[in-house]
Amino acid sequence: MKKLVLATRNRDKVREISALLSDLGVEVLALDAFPQIGPIAEDSGTLEGNALLKAEAVRRATGLPALGDDTGLEVHSLYGEPGVYSSRYSGEHATYAENVSKLLAAMKSFPPRRRAARFRCALVFVAPEIGARTVEGVCRGSILEEPRGTRGFGYDPVFLPKGFGKTLAEMDLSLKNKLSHRGLAMKEMLPILREYFK
Repeated sequence: MKKLVLATRNRDKVREISALLSDLGVEVLALDAFPQIGPIAEDSGTLEGNALLKAEAVRRATGLPALGDDTGLEVHSLYGEPGVYSSRYSGEHATYAENVSKLLAAMKSFPPRRRAARFRCALVFVAPEIGARTVEGVCRGSILEEPRGTRGFGYDPVFLPKGFGKTLAEMDLSLKNKLSHRGLAMKEMLPILREYFK
């Protein structure tokens, strides 16, 4: 069976992306399967650049096709923050709860009209024969004043997608994957992957 390596050790991302790739007919591996690969610096300054850095590093280290992902939450009234720093918003080894807490504190006085935000996901597929292919998915919504829901991860408990009454953390995975930034990016990526792996 052909193999695809996800350039992440984040088990929550692996779970979501593996579900989105379930009908591709390839073996999906994560970085946990390659302990020899150390930390990969995410210092490009853009989501697309970080996703490319991760995918290229993993392809070079394994010789296998690789898929890199970088995601950011962009709050309009915070001038796009936390953006590319979303996973380390409150520190290099911050927990999900610490990042959410810092975000809510920064937005404490914001009225509903100033709580608009978007999740943006960049996916980059790198394979020897085709080079790099990049796609993007965007999910628009708003930031709640307090968390709701226990599913999902990261900022999901405070992100209410536009047109929905549930946060991403209140949705089951199949619904979240249909409308989320990562799900929308994967919808764009799947034709590229199917063509490559056919």
